[in-house]
Parts: sequence; C-alpha cells; structure tokens
Amino acid sequence: MASISVTNHSLPSLFPTQKPRPQLPSLNLPILSNSSHSQFYGLKFSRSASPSIPSSSSVKTTILAKVSKGQAPPNFTLKDQDGRPFSLSKLKGKPAVVYFYPADETPGCTKQACAFRDSYEKFKKAGAEVIGISGDDSASHKAFAKKYKLPFTLLSDEGNKVRKEWGIPGDLFGTLPGRQTYVLDKKGVVQLIYNNQFQPEKHIDETLKLLQSI
Repeated sequence: MASISVTNHSLPSLFPTQKPRPQLPSLNLPILSNSSHSQFYGLKFSRSASPSIPSSSSVKTTILAKVSKGQAPPNFTLKDQDGRPFSLSKLKGKPAVVYFYPADETPGCTKQACAFRDSYEKFKKAGAEVIGISGDDSASHKAFAKKYKLPFTLLSDEGNKVRKEWGIPGDLFGTLPGRQTYVLDKKGVVQLIYNNQFQPEKHIDETLKLLQSI
C-alpha cells in the first residue's frame, strides 16, 4: 500500500500573521490624588484625577473697571462697624482713601489694615479720611477693629453690591475678591486707582505719595 505523507503545519501558520503593536513611550506624567486640597487666603481649592475642561459658559471673566480715574464714583450708603449708616457723599470737601479688601482677619487684610492704622496720623495730617470696605457684616468689622485698634471706618458691603457697582476686578480667575484702593480729591473725583492683592502695604505707600503731592 502506498503511504501518504502530510506536512505538519503549526496552527498559527494557517491564519494571517499580525504585526506586533508598537509600544508607546512612557510620558511619566504626575499622578494626581483623588482629592487634593490647598488653602489660600481662606479659600479651598480641590482637584480630581479626571479634570474636566470647563465650557465657555463656566469660565469666569475679569470684571472691567467701571470707576475710572477722573470720574466721581457712584454714591452709596453702607453700615459701619457700629451699625450706623455711612454715605460716601459725607466725604466731600476733603480727600479720602477708600479701599476694598477681601475679608476681615485674613493675613493680607490684617497686614493692610494695620499698615493703614500705623500711618493713620499721616493721612490725618494730609486731611484725608480712610474707609475700608469688605463683604463682612458690621459685627465682624467691630471685632476686627477692636482687636487691632483700627481708628478708621469699616463699612459692610454685604452681597458685594458696591464692589460690583464700582467694578472691582477679582483675582485668581474671580475666586478671590480683589484688593483695590481709590484716592478721591476734595470734589470726590478719583485721582488714583491702585490694585495689588499680594503686597497690601504698597497701597499705603502709593496713596500717601499722592496725598502728599496734592
């Protein structure tokens, strides 16, 4: 009987061969924890391992200044640290320094308030009043003024209505209320606008320079 010889084929040879996938280089990207928090001026930020790209409608934009140099800002009436109403129009006839700050008892705001306190006699000598404004209530202002012996008026802008009317720009993409100082002349016209969130003492230096020159 004739014998039939069958060639022995391995199974993979019966199917089309596949080229191995190329290996992508490792990017060594940093791994974010599921919840990471940092503290800055009393505000908390968090990031997740899967950050989402914000839509155009969710991005906060910087407020454009509504009160400019050479203009008289809109009048307002707010409560002071003793709960009494105080109007901006009361300052007409003398120079005034009106400064907006984020909040009582934060490190930068305390440093700024104490710097105004330490130079208060110089402001008085220049004939100027000093007014501080934040969104804290009158009780908070009263405790703040008492603790640091602040000799000037603090006004409560709850809801930040005046801040918005004056167009104070925010910092850190709008997450932190801006720190901005205005110098008004005897007619109530703005002669200087100074904005510096991270060097609060410079507000005092810049305003005194101007007051001493007019």
